[in-house]
Amino acid sequence: MDTHTEIQPRIVGIKFSKIGKNYYFDASKLDEPKIGDSIVVETSRGWQIGELAEIITDPDVLKNASYKPIDRLATPEDLQKRDDLLAKADNALKTCMKEVRQQKLDGVKIISSEFSFDEKIISFLFSDEKEDQPNFNQVKKAISKDFPNTRIDFHKVGPRDMAKYFGGLGACGLETRCCTKFLTNFESISIRMAKKQGISLTPSDITGMCDRLRCCLNYEFCTYVEAMKNMPRKNKMVQTPRGVGKITDVAPLRNSVYVYIEEVGIKEFGVDEIQDYSGPVVDKPKTPVVDNPNENTPKPAQQNRKRRFRSNKK
Repeated sequence: MDTHTEIQPRIVGIKFSKIGKNYYFDASKLDEPKIGDSIVVETSRGWQIGELAEIITDPDVLKNASYKPIDRLATPEDLQKRDDLLAKADNALKTCMKEVRQQKLDGVKIISSEFSFDEKIISFLFSDEKEDQPNFNQVKKAISKDFPNTRIDFHKVGPRDMAKYFGGLGACGLETRCCTKFLTNFESISIRMAKKQGISLTPSDITGMCDRLRCCLNYEFCTYVEAMKNMPRKNKMVQTPRGVGKITDVAPLRNSVYVYIEEVGIKEFGVDEIQDYSGPVVDKPKTPVVDNPNENTPKPAQQNRKRRFRSNKK
């Protein structure tokens, strides 16, 4: 009997900056990797130092054995070099922002700068509402005077990434925005999600500090979709314990509906308390409408006065 068991690689997620997702690496070389460890790895952008942000347990991810191995845990010398590069990147950021202003690149906002751990690449993150790529040639030329033999890259980010980078108070009142605290990927958010959950469509109620639809609209959307499968549609006539009425609204999470009943008003009933109603709908008798009398038609009192006037003349 073969007792050989395949040893699964130890896969971890590494975070290199505030913006962007976690990248997977093979940490089998490390004895006991822990969340928060500083890691040195080789990436497509050169050597980088990052933070271990998650330990992967998903079997589908663990099956993939093609992840690059982690080189080592960061040493005190590595951490000191990282701090030196942060100061160096800050100087490069100031130079870049100055050149952007001088070149009058309207709408371009430089957010951050970062050196690769081997100092071969310096990357700038920027935002721009225009679709066209700005011309950074003159900016690169000015920066290269201070940092020769260094490749200079510019990467455009969206408004959600900006909110994630700068952090701050959430639109809902949380001390830290969801994107900064725990979101690693930005899912597609649509206005349909707000409609499905019966949320107010007032822009201030459904947009975040990034001026985009709030990411939290996606949190309970699947729950509402599942709950709505068993809910009757609005404006449907149903039989309730209080009589026949029309459904005006639904509460899927409570599994109940609001029904308008003549002479009773709007009442809430559980879905199991109502039944389809297919009988005739009896409308409430309406008060007949009397047209205004014609202005040329005299009133009874006026007619009597005219008769008396004619009789007096005789």
